[in-house]
Amino acid sequence: MKPAIRIQNLSKTYRVGFFMRKVAGLKHLDLEVEVGQAFGFIGPNGAGKTTTIKILMGLHRATGGRAWMMGEPIGRRAARERVGFLPERPYFYTHLTGREVLHFYGQLYGMAGDLRKQRVENLLEKVGLTRAADIKLSKYSKGMLQRVGICQALLHDPDLIILDEPMSGLDPLGRAMVRDLILAERGRGKTIFFSSHILSDVEAICDTVAILVGGELRGVGTVGSLIGNRVSAVEIGFSGAEFALEQGETLPSVGEQQRVRVEPGSAEKVAAMIRDAGGRVLEIHRVRADLETVLVEEMSRFKGAE
Repeated sequence: MKPAIRIQNLSKTYRVGFFMRKVAGLKHLDLEVEVGQAFGFIGPNGAGKTTTIKILMGLHRATGGRAWMMGEPIGRRAARERVGFLPERPYFYTHLTGREVLHFYGQLYGMAGDLRKQRVENLLEKVGLTRAADIKLSKYSKGMLQRVGICQALLHDPDLIILDEPMSGLDPLGRAMVRDLILAERGRGKTIFFSSHILSDVEAICDTVAILVGGELRGVGTVGSLIGNRVSAVEIGFSGAEFALEQGETLPSVGEQQRVRVEPGSAEKVAAMIRDAGGRVLEIHRVRADLETVLVEEMSRFKGAE
């Protein structure tokens, strides 16, 4: 089976400033997204995530390289017919209601009336907008508009769903709702490709994650393989000692046990300080790193190489 997305040596160069200086937005990106995967695309602002997505959707033209979606070159109409897309900053005709704008998009997709009505009502219910469906979009909050955007991306039941910052502007309830919706689509065998700065959602949803920094791919794999054996901090439980912690964080006590959290490299020094102060070290617990730790490390490496 061909990958849902295949990117080969993709590059994008911009010209900026008065002297039209060349700036690389994307550098020789190679990436494959398998059918049925939930694939996370993470990185800092300006890393090239949105540039990649816009090239896939035909909104930007690549300087070099090639890409395919659902086995078709991205320039062809057939490559986009099976794709649902939510841009980073969706724009809608705000004089329409939520229900009207979704029917408008359904007509653009060529959906038959009965099927369109069924899908519109089903999706409005799933994102919690049924009661607001007949209110004009000019009255919607940013989070409500984001939910409408997600509905239009899913409306024609696409095989590949590309979402650029789908959690943007959503409150915790909205994030949970959208997260459940994405997981349900993955459960139906759909391929999800999305960028996000909310790394906890990426960890909860994704089978595979790619890290992009400075327009370059810095890592790709499962969350577990990217984190590996990294430790973000060490928590030390102790009793019977009073001392000033110069670095680290004092945690709430548990019964008579006092606790501190320190950097991994400082753990032995702090344990020795506790003993020197007449205390007793009761436990030392390593805190496993997360995707944020990995991303920060890759950003530091990139800045150090500049």
